[in-house]
Amino acid sequence: MTHARMTESTERIRALRDNVQRVFLGSREAVDHLICCVLGRGHVLIEDVPGVGKTVLATALARSMDCTFSRIQLTPDMLPSDVIGVSVFDRSTGQFSFKPGPIFANIVLADEINRTPPRTQSALLEAMNEATVSVDGRSIELERPFMVVATQNPYEFEGTYPLPENQLDRFLMRINVGYPSPADELRVLDVRPANGTLHDLKPVITRAQVIELQDRVDQVKVETSILEYIVAFAGATRKHEAIHLGLSPRGALALAQAARATALYAGRDYVVPDDVIANVEPVCVHRIIARGGAGRAGTPVVDLVRMVLRSVPSPA
Repeated sequence: MTHARMTESTERIRALRDNVQRVFLGSREAVDHLICCVLGRGHVLIEDVPGVGKTVLATALARSMDCTFSRIQLTPDMLPSDVIGVSVFDRSTGQFSFKPGPIFANIVLADEINRTPPRTQSALLEAMNEATVSVDGRSIELERPFMVVATQNPYEFEGTYPLPENQLDRFLMRINVGYPSPADELRVLDVRPANGTLHDLKPVITRAQVIELQDRVDQVKVETSILEYIVAFAGATRKHEAIHLGLSPRGALALAQAARATALYAGRDYVVPDDVIANVEPVCVHRIIARGGAGRAGTPVVDLVRMVLRSVPSPA
């Protein structure tokens, strides 16, 4: 990749990041991971307690890109057809016509995804995995870019349904927003971005530019030693005595893709070990299950992942 193209990519990514941070005044790391998911053509699950800005962060990202956007407020009584769409009989033609649902957008915000039952959650699976939707025996391809940004509250909250493992595996990353620092919280109280700045936010990057950046991620070089590092880490999770389900090959592919996106985000056309290390927790923790019912998302799993990572020698 030429120096001019790399500089152009860096400027576009910086403009996107700065625009999102005009509204979302919390964790910078959460913004970084979210943009890396965009670059890596991945879906993201934002999990945290209510009121910390999950929806504001997702909406700010969507408004910063000149792409189609839809928001699905998921509820316990929602049906799969409310997500995908429905065929309606047209009396004038005597035929059924398909009315697309909110899944037919470039950026889909699935708000509170774990408040809807598994049947409706599974309606997102094909779209997230294949970027297609099956309707009336035919497959409809979704336009690029296609990204699901899902938010959810922790499992222990009332009225929530845990996401099945096969759906969790479709998310490139699961990230936490966390509480803002006192200084950032003071800015939130003063500026109230959700009431003003968010609605005034304008796109800073076009749909074609987003696709171009995603294609450039695929051109980022990954040395064999880095790939061997990822394979060694994945293998170590599968052999660890305290881990019931280790990192799958799909998870290893996701880790490599996230590392490529992180490298481009940092202004490089090659991956270094730190790009892999920075993505281990957001990419891998929700894909690993500990023995003894420790849970997918609890601190024990995070500790196990860190322990395994320390045991695998990093390439020079």
